[in-house]
Amino acid sequence: MSKELEAVIGLEIHSELKTATKMFCFSKNDPDEKHPNVNVCPVCLGHPGTLPVINQKATELVQRVGAALQCKLAEFSKFDRKNYFYPDLPKGYQISQYDLPLCGEGHLDILPQGANAPRKIRIERIHLEEDTGRLLHPENSKESLVDFNRAGMPLMELVTKPDIRSGKEARAFAEELQLILQYLGASDANMEKGQMRIEVNLSLREKGVEQLGTKVEVKNLNSFRSVERAVEFEIERQKAILEEGGRVIQETRGWHDVKQITFSQRQKEEAHDYRYFPEPDLPPMRFAHDYFENLKAMLPELPVSRRNRFIAEYIISPKEAEVLVVDKKMGEYFEEMVSELQAWYGAEGKDFEQNKLIKLASSYLLSDLRGIMSEKLAVIEDLRITPEDFAELIKLIAQDKISSRAAKDVLLEMFETGADPHEIIKAKDIGQTGDEEFLGKETDKVLAENPKAVEDFKTGKPNAMQFLIGKVMMATKGRANPKVVKELLDKKINNL
Repeated sequence: MSKELEAVIGLEIHSELKTATKMFCFSKNDPDEKHPNVNVCPVCLGHPGTLPVINQKATELVQRVGAALQCKLAEFSKFDRKNYFYPDLPKGYQISQYDLPLCGEGHLDILPQGANAPRKIRIERIHLEEDTGRLLHPENSKESLVDFNRAGMPLMELVTKPDIRSGKEARAFAEELQLILQYLGASDANMEKGQMRIEVNLSLREKGVEQLGTKVEVKNLNSFRSVERAVEFEIERQKAILEEGGRVIQETRGWHDVKQITFSQRQKEEAHDYRYFPEPDLPPMRFAHDYFENLKAMLPELPVSRRNRFIAEYIISPKEAEVLVVDKKMGEYFEEMVSELQAWYGAEGKDFEQNKLIKLASSYLLSDLRGIMSEKLAVIEDLRITPEDFAELIKLIAQDKISSRAAKDVLLEMFETGADPHEIIKAKDIGQTGDEEFLGKETDKVLAENPKAVEDFKTGKPNAMQFLIGKVMMATKGRANPKVVKELLDKKINNL
């Protein structure tokens, strides 16, 4: 096969919703429960004679997600029975949605790593269903166990159109969706905990041809990196088959994270017949236009809006903005700190450029403080430094009252003790000085002790000045203001 091939990829993403109770009963919805079969009741265990009750909060969360993704919100929707047998399905059927989901077509704009422009990925539908139980397979045992704590948890399923073309795009879509779910409070969407599960549907076709190739489904993807690598591997696997004149088999494949390969799980030559029919124990749902308008009006600032606002308002780089958007609490901390700096700037800081002040703040927060937090395995919730004290440290640096080297030591002590930066500077006696009388004596000593460096500077070697400044800084234990030192050295050398 000589013609160029392209990948055609669609995603099915399941997300556990953040509600207090399960989808159709009043059992606790706790994904962190360690003891098996604790959060269960006759309804979610499928006992005869029990009746489900719709969790209104779950439907609202799905509609909020739909509104955020520009989906068509259904004014009429219903639940359906999806019939199949499996040990983790206590009722022998799953309550899901078939032909009338809560949310119809929408889209999400993504910017994959390395891309110059965003891509629009269309969304086919978002529907609501109940989760299944969890099968456990103990080692050296012929039996499997079932934990029904998860059975009946509200589960949102989002299905994309086959608009994705690469592993990077698949990853970018999943990462952006995770952020949206977290910003909306709809789901924690933690992939390691199984709160967000991604299945990839992938086929290859000749470029310019509308007809789709044979679809392969890939499962067992427990991280965004796995999603990207599984897609790229599967593209190459299918391409090799087709280029050799072979035929891709329609099947379900798993991802082996250690071997970094996909492997066949089962062949799927025909679609399952789940014999869907309307759930007889639940009434259909109708929603008023005003309800949707109120829902949209109550949406919080979404990641894309915050990303653009941070770049425009604070003049920070897209990379810095991305860090502050991905770590929402870090972004909130940054804004509180900047608010303190702006208040000070408006009152006393006219000698400084506001943009440079904010750039200084973002640098110390995203480079120095995040470095300390990473080393200490800390998160923003553990931080003992208040935004006000962090802003105070930035002001001291901007006013040349402390050197950048000393500021890093102060920041570390602030992290460890939560102390005020003024107290630390006073206790350590590391405040920066611009006293010309004191610094004049120190520069005289350095010039007298380093005549060769003086001659080097006079003959046009600029590194000699840095050497002399370093000597003064060393003599004053880092307390000298380097700007004042340079001015004094320039003046004194020119007068020699």
